[in-house]
Amino acid sequence: MMRPALIPLGLALVASAPAIGQTRPVTCARDLLQNQAGMNRQLRLLRDSGTADQAAQCKIWRDHVGFLQQARSVFASCQSGAERERNVAQMDSELGEFRGLLAGRCKR
Repeated sequence: MMRPALIPLGLALVASAPAIGQTRPVTCARDLLQNQAGMNRQLRLLRDSGTADQAAQCKIWRDHVGFLQQARSVFASCQSGAERERNVAQMDSELGEFRGLLAGRCKR
């Protein structure tokens, strides 16, 4: 079975939180930390879904696409420069991969 390449964001998310005194809204620091917690949760769910039936895997993949879309939005609005570009590109890549899995293996 083809497995999506999962690239944990982990500490990169913590390092990306804006420093105190920067012009980013206070909510961005919270949102970036929530992205980290959410990514850890998503990676755990994806890892544990390996023995699940196809219907359960499809649900997990759909939920993951929703999470990735939300996480991408946070990166796009709360980061800037190369860091923003790198994280948005990573989310776009994973979105493409999981959308491909859904299209190829999950019929609605």
